Amino acid sequence: MMFPSQRPPIPLKYTLSTLYFLYFGVLGIYLPYFNLYCYRLGFSGFEIGSISAMRTLATALFPLIWAALADRFSMRRPIFIFCHFISTAIWAFYLVFTDFATMFVITAFYGVFYAPLISFLESFSMDLLDTEKNRYGNLRAWGSIGFILMVTGVGRAIDIFSVQIIIPLILIGSLLQSILAFRVPPTTKGKKLDFSAGARYLWNKRVVFFLMAAFLMLASHGTYYGFFSIHLENLGFTSTFIGFAWALAVIAEIGIMIYSRPIFQRFSHERVLIAAFACTCLRWFVVAGAQSAWLIIVTQMLHAFSYGAFHVASILYIDELTPAAAKTLGQAVNNAVTYGLGIMIGFFVNGIFFEIIGAPALFMASGVLALLGGLLMVFETATRKQAP
Repeated sequence: MMFPSQRPPIPLKYTLSTLYFLYFGVLGIYLPYFNLYCYRLGFSGFEIGSISAMRTLATALFPLIWAALADRFSMRRPIFIFCHFISTAIWAFYLVFTDFATMFVITAFYGVFYAPLISFLESFSMDLLDTEKNRYGNLRAWGSIGFILMVTGVGRAIDIFSVQIIIPLILIGSLLQSILAFRVPPTTKGKKLDFSAGARYLWNKRVVFFLMAAFLMLASHGTYYGFFSIHLENLGFTSTFIGFAWALAVIAEIGIMIYSRPIFQRFSHERVLIAAFACTCLRWFVVAGAQSAWLIIVTQMLHAFSYGAFHVASILYIDELTPAAAKTLGQAVNNAVTYGLGIMIGFFVNGIFFEIIGAPALFMASGVLALLGGLLMVFETATRKQAP
């Protein structure tokens, strides 16, 4: 007979899977509906873009600081827990304030502590998978499942109630993440490393070219993440359809993540990345002119490549290029340049031009950015193979 105190601990992979589920479940509420919430509060395109850019600016800068501290003092777990709870507490202020100036300030402070969560979670996952990193997609797929459930359920709830429900829902999800963060054990892999030493590992041609290309890729997503929901609403679609469209994209991405292991056993990281750039370019060009529901649905299926394949390949590629002592910093730099700086620039520029040229023209510009990113990857890969 096994008493409660004798039960074996929950395996780390289940803890990390649940953290991915919650993190991206919260993101499934935030990404499609927070800017829509601001739009219905009466904020201008510039104000919406500014708030989004402020959050992503913090995401670009502060993961590097947190990661440097984590790698230097072996404090990844304490920082992970601390940032969860502080960011959750700061989010609660959105329940009280709805004016632009105050929400801008809240967003700035929230971003400081929210910033390192995903890069730290990716680092924990890489440690767990060790020699079977190609299985990362199976672990990460739980995040996509959480995203689907939230984006569809909350879209329907908004049609029934109000878009204001997203603020308390995100607060609840963030609190659950914070509690679960305690179940992540400390990691001791690798030696302590100062920031300058870790940065030297990342300052090589392959990493620099990839980060430039990835920056362009995520900047091209600024129109999608910032204004896709607003664009669909302006085309006359309901919040239920908007939620369905977002969910369909994530269903497509899950398929890639679940079957990522055989893909990466057959194709190199570079080839998968180049294919992702090509699909993304095509996607944005088509979305620019799409007005019918069926065509929008078709373009959402390309999310399997523009996000799913690209994301998994990016995580594995950076892990391949960084030593054990700089793993946290490597993932933080990748996250900062892409989902931080890239998305920030995308949000801010789109916020400025949304009311001037409209979403279709912005999606055309996004297609050009994805094309340029793909050309950079092709150039770096070709020149490296030609080198003696």
